Amino acid sequence: MGRRKQGGGTGGEAGVLLETAVRGVVTASEEGLDLALDTGASLLAASAGQWPAVSRAVLGYADTAVGRCWSAGWRPADLVRVVRRELKPVHLALAVDLIAAENRRYPAAAADRRWQEQLRELEADTWWKSDEDYLPAFAHRHRLDRFALATALLELLRGWGRLPPIAPVGPAPGRAPRAESRPRGPVADEPRMLSRIRALLAKAESTDFPEEAEALTAKAQQLMAQHSIDEALLAVDGADPHAPGALRIGVDNPYESPKTMLLDAVAAANRCRVVWAKEFGFCTVIGFDADLDGVELLYTSLLVQATHAMQQAGARQHLDGASRTKAFRQSFLVAYAARIRERLAEATERTTSDAAAGRHLREDGTAEQLVPDERLLPALKARTEAVDQQVDRMFPKLVSQRVRVSDGEGWAAGRAAADRASLRGRSGEIRR
Repeated sequence: MGRRKQGGGTGGEAGVLLETAVRGVVTASEEGLDLALDTGASLLAASAGQWPAVSRAVLGYADTAVGRCWSAGWRPADLVRVVRRELKPVHLALAVDLIAAENRRYPAAAADRRWQEQLRELEADTWWKSDEDYLPAFAHRHRLDRFALATALLELLRGWGRLPPIAPVGPAPGRAPRAESRPRGPVADEPRMLSRIRALLAKAESTDFPEEAEALTAKAQQLMAQHSIDEALLAVDGADPHAPGALRIGVDNPYESPKTMLLDAVAAANRCRVVWAKEFGFCTVIGFDADLDGVELLYTSLLVQATHAMQQAGARQHLDGASRTKAFRQSFLVAYAARIRERLAEATERTTSDAAAGRHLREDGTAEQLVPDERLLPALKARTEAVDQQVDRMFPKLVSQRVRVSDGEGWAAGRAAADRASLRGRSGEIRR
């Protein structure tokens, strides 16, 4: 594991060269960028003897460059997503390493659970032996000369250095993370209801029989809704102090508009809201913690199902014999999202009505009749209002967007596929 020497950082001659090169590239116009990159990379890569010192300075500078992004509301998965969209694999590898280097500043407990999950999913580890060894080892691993690596580094730092502030979805490391109710993965102290939901989803994922999968996942969806209802009542009792939170989920081309519609359908059914940042390729989902976890799982599963169904339908031809077009696929996904919205809304309404009448789902999936709790509907309304207020605070200026449909066959095929979709979560890693 790479360790930073005492007194390390961006000091010394190498540090001055690095700061000069980065400043020149970040402030360069598009017309002057190539010259700024060549000049800066030449400064950094000029001497093999100086290269280890430049390496140490680069990892010290990560504290500044990456830390600035955290202060501006960005999170590890966000920075990597921007790099993946705009740059190349070598920049992506550099990005993960700089994030790992900056993360050495904090104890593990300094970051909230979603931050830690993102670092694990990115495999952000300090794999190099020492800070002086980092750039030489990276160049060897990726078969780059000093100039090419210095150029890639400066391109990455320019991209990060020009990112605007965005609405934060949680504290940066070391800044008093708000109390969180549970980790997402199965752990010993996880509520039995969530353990039961995970077991149902795992069985639904593994079965080869569609009917069994639908039955299992429908039950899991009911239990998720019941869990949300239980948490609302806990909040009434004052046992759950949590305010609405937020997370970001990546939504990329192609067909990013209907994908966002699908995410919004899942979020609405789970009493969450979605705000789309098209230019950065992500959506912010605002809601209470347990509901946010459900949105991630269900959206990921439905997107996989929708993509598979669209590819199957798109492989066939139109009724007139012509090949399926982009308009067909766009219309397919819009219709799929619209029909899923209807199905999920119906499921949520049924579960809420049952709960209001006193019918309560146990952890094992069986039901019990209790005395109806007159606080339930006002509690759910209060949580919906709290989410709306949080959206207003985070995003005071919102604009709605329409999605156009121009292919009737695609619309019909998309609704049919949505009717066949299993409302289940997908186990495994969730890509943000």
